[in-house]
Amino acid sequence: MSRSLIAATLPLALCCVTVPLRGQASPSSSDLLLTRAERTDFRETTRYEEVVDLARRLADISPQIHLTTYGYTMEGRPLPLLVVGAPDATPQAVRATGKTRIYLQGGIHSGEACGKEALLILLRRIASGQYEAWPDSLVLLVAPLYNADGNERVRLDNRPRQNGPVGGMGQRANAMGLDLNRDHTKLDAPETRSLVAMMNAYDPQLSVDLHTTDGTRHAYFLTYAPPLHPNTPSGVDAFLRQQLLPELTRRIKAKHGWDYYYFGDQRRGPDGAGWYTFDHRPRFNNNYIGLRNRMALLGEAFAYATFEERVKASLWFVEEILDFTHDHASAIRDITQGADRASVVGHELATRATFARRPDITILMGDVDDEINPYSGQVMWRRRDVVKPTPMADFTTFRATETAVAPRAYYVLPEAGDAIARLEAHGVAVVRYASERKVDAQRYVIDSTSVASRPFQGHNERTVWGHWESVTETLPAGTAYVSVDQPLGRLAFTLLEPRSDDGFTDWAFFDRQIEAGAFPVLRVPAGRP
Repeated sequence: MSRSLIAATLPLALCCVTVPLRGQASPSSSDLLLTRAERTDFRETTRYEEVVDLARRLADISPQIHLTTYGYTMEGRPLPLLVVGAPDATPQAVRATGKTRIYLQGGIHSGEACGKEALLILLRRIASGQYEAWPDSLVLLVAPLYNADGNERVRLDNRPRQNGPVGGMGQRANAMGLDLNRDHTKLDAPETRSLVAMMNAYDPQLSVDLHTTDGTRHAYFLTYAPPLHPNTPSGVDAFLRQQLLPELTRRIKAKHGWDYYYFGDQRRGPDGAGWYTFDHRPRFNNNYIGLRNRMALLGEAFAYATFEERVKASLWFVEEILDFTHDHASAIRDITQGADRASVVGHELATRATFARRPDITILMGDVDDEINPYSGQVMWRRRDVVKPTPMADFTTFRATETAVAPRAYYVLPEAGDAIARLEAHGVAVVRYASERKVDAQRYVIDSTSVASRPFQGHNERTVWGHWESVTETLPAGTAYVSVDQPLGRLAFTLLEPRSDDGFTDWAFFDRQIEAGAFPVLRVPAGRP
């Protein structure tokens, strides 16, 4: 869709609104409601200040849209959040509606800019009066630009071979050099802490995170993934895999003729060649949200489709999700509330996992042609309109390779104060003892340990091997009591179990205590009061 066609579809009421830019001559009113991508025929992507300005205009135009912020980037940029379908943007007002809350996020990897543009177009359409039925049962929480610092580091050579925008795009990492989609358990970045604080405050029951693919030259315009951790509540997994995603895929094909499918790459993995998804660990956004008993979807537009096509693919993905969730809003609330009520204490949960082989599938493979970016002279790949059905093994889910029985509770000793603070930042309920107390518990005895030779995301990851043994100990004042019989019990288990492949032990938060010879977490077994 060209810029002129998009502008022609703007409703008359919006085209007549004039909101001049500060300190600039007033451009045409219709231009003020377009993204930079649209204004430049998709040669460029929208910058942070433009996102904020457009968000303000749309909130001024539409009584349905309220603009607030939910935190800050490392460089101090406020993170915009637009709330649709509530009396105002406060968490109290949003939750008081009783409606199903949907969080939509773009730009966690800023070079993957199509989600940001799609969400801005979606908001403009909402302001124009489209999608009038959605607010009947939904409140939308829209964060079009999450990695705002990375968004401003535009270069022509970010994301090589991606088909545009030819005028450059932001970088993958934030200003700290961290990949924000590897930070959800460790919470090192202010952006991640802001995001999790927003989740604690607004409690969205479904979240959508928009990306762009790397790698495999398949024939899908967009691929998707639900939460992948084996400990995801079964009701959450079943609703997404058996209801929402099949229906979304069918509707996209019927309406637009485009194929969508489960995210994957054709490669050789630990169990042979096949179609492999990415990773089960909750450091990734959608997996983390699953361990919070909530629904989540990853959307990955195809990198070698044009930038405009990727924006369309992302926009249509979100539209169909919202149409479906509008019709199934009460079911989503029931499933997530049921997961909150279901205690995991005494249940066997995964601490480590690997790919599960499912029945073989047929994947639609594609091909690309070389194109030259006219400004950088570098080769880009352009999707060729071919489809090659290819049978292969399916590795799009995970199975546990190691498990543990979820205990009744954990004790975290005060010398691990940073870990206690991170638990609280996650929203895990923590009780800090004001005085010492004597308890019967289990302490983890480490038999051996290994530390990665190279840092990853600022940490040298650690693996421990050992066993739990029964002890009677006097816990000092300041010890944190963490019940596993709480809504975030799955997450608490993952963060505190020593053999967890994405917990605080793995991220080296207990290194000082481990090197001193004492693991700083005790646990109360499931059968003990």
